[in-house]
Amino acid sequence: MEQNLKQMVQKSLESFTAPGRDRNIVEEGNVSAVIVDKDQVGVVLDFGDALPDDIGSFRSEIELSLKKLTGVVSANVVVTSSSKKPRNPTIEPEGARQVKPVPTLAPAPKAPPTPTEIPGVKHIVAVASGKGGVGKSTTSINLALALKESGLSVGVLDADIFGPSLPMLAGLDAKPETKDKIIQPLVAHGLKLMSIGFLIDVDQPVVWRGPRVMGATQQLLRDVAWGPLDVLIVDMPPGTGDVQLTMVQQAPLTGAVIVSTPQDLALIDARKGLAMFQKVNVPILGIVENMTSFLCPHCGGESHIFGHGGAEETAENLGCEFLGGIPLEMAVRASADGGVPLMTQQTDSSAKSAYVKIAKRIAEKMS
Repeated sequence: MEQNLKQMVQKSLESFTAPGRDRNIVEEGNVSAVIVDKDQVGVVLDFGDALPDDIGSFRSEIELSLKKLTGVVSANVVVTSSSKKPRNPTIEPEGARQVKPVPTLAPAPKAPPTPTEIPGVKHIVAVASGKGGVGKSTTSINLALALKESGLSVGVLDADIFGPSLPMLAGLDAKPETKDKIIQPLVAHGLKLMSIGFLIDVDQPVVWRGPRVMGATQQLLRDVAWGPLDVLIVDMPPGTGDVQLTMVQQAPLTGAVIVSTPQDLALIDARKGLAMFQKVNVPILGIVENMTSFLCPHCGGESHIFGHGGAEETAENLGCEFLGGIPLEMAVRASADGGVPLMTQQTDSSAKSAYVKIAKRIAEKMS
């Protein structure tokens, strides 16, 4: 069945001709991949070094057409412009002598897509970690709120397609509206917010392959009315996979903040995440050590459950700034579970003071 559906999709694509082109996208060789997963369809289009005009409308037109095919529930089209290839290859006449190409050691690398600005957004800051469970999402929303308190207009994009946490952190279960095919972000605590969790049932697992994940990331980034914003905080998923690659290729990141616990195991992965951003020339704004210590709510004693000072030492060894440590407090956990971030509460929390201090340093670096 999937094979028949794939053939239907490929046949349907022959009816589309990109703006400014003479032949359809199949004849032009623009269809890089067609992926069918039960009733879900993903298409990757590669336009070489010449991206057609009004490509967003063209992509939407294809998606709408594919959704009308029998057996298709959802369709996602990903557009890339990352390689140079001949527009009209010469066809050798039958029987012509074939000349074998000279072998090379490796194929020529594709030029990465050039990031383009998000309308109305001045700065984009990625908050990342090499592994999950280090409190990155909690750190993201509280840093965003601390930046807002300093007078900046701030938004938060939850880029974790497989494990969105922003709906719980913000205490929201509403669905965003769409105006003229542009998604309107939800607003809570004075922040503009968007997450795949607002668009799908958060209790259902997201079983998507690479192209569809990359497409969803692009849409959350570019098909949302973000502006005007001084800062867009992007809560990145753990690791160094498709979402991270899409983000650094699509958006001009002002910089990245790496979050880790003091634990050696977490720091190993944090170094990998940091190295990824360095390889793609994204500035590292600094490292944050989350859960740097535990403050007992009864006696006030401090315990270093996950070790201490590891992130600061790592920052020194890697030549980047240590932005500060955030203590592990009961209020941090309770506020995250309750959908009322710590920064919105009237408290003398040490963690809240740490968020404010780190946010101030990030703002200084952005300016």
